[in-house]
Amino acid sequence: MKTAGKLAIVAVPGSMLLAILFAAKASAQEAGRPQARNVVLVHGAWADGSSWAEVISRLQAAGLHVTAVQNPLTSLADSAAATRRALALQDGPTVLVAHSWGGTVISETGTDPKVTALVYVAARAPDAREDFVGLSGRFPTMPVRAGVQERDGFTNLSEEAFLKYFANGVPHEKAEVLYAAQEPTAASLFGGRTTMAAWRSKPSWYAVSKLDQTISPDLERFLATRMKATTVELEAGHLSLVSHPQEVADLILAAAAPGK
Repeated sequence: MKTAGKLAIVAVPGSMLLAILFAAKASAQEAGRPQARNVVLVHGAWADGSSWAEVISRLQAAGLHVTAVQNPLTSLADSAAATRRALALQDGPTVLVAHSWGGTVISETGTDPKVTALVYVAARAPDAREDFVGLSGRFPTMPVRAGVQERDGFTNLSEEAFLKYFANGVPHEKAEVLYAAQEPTAASLFGGRTTMAAWRSKPSWYAVSKLDQTISPDLERFLATRMKATTVELEAGHLSLVSHPQEVADLILAAAAPGK
């Protein structure tokens, strides 16, 4: 169905890329968006930049220059500063992408003039100054929450919660590696509020994880609808960037499509 000049898509195997590229090209033509040659990737809580590895290799193979931000997860201000530093190094039009809590960061920083499109992967997408914790409370509490452990002002996930709920759908051995590499996350991080919502002024794409046990899929759908994003739904858990890297890369490539 069409919403405000964009096409909302539910992907089906074998036809997803064609459908996405068609919709993205039409949107780009309307907006006169330039071809993006850079992609900046922002990871979420309890992760680091290596979580994008399989997506990065696919984007590089397509000829894009890719940067994965090492998001400090100490505060929204610190994380936004790290992303702005990465954007400052780009040499032209850039697609800004986020997973999970990283969506808060790109909502804050995505108004940068180099950013031509935003891509949210099972990600938060707060409005300016929105109480996102309060918004999330309108949707089911997901199982991963029971595995959050706090010490000295930082949190991590228990091994059971990480493997069973955070990384559901990821092969066990790979999930164990991701668990070992998880970045401690400030307990205060999730209450941080953005000062702006870049998705209100930039074309946006969203990948909903239908099997997500960390963020409610219904919340993801709400956010995608609110931002009038070009949307795909993946048969994936929260870490779709790991379990479904080709589909995520396809979505980013669609967002990078030129307005010709």
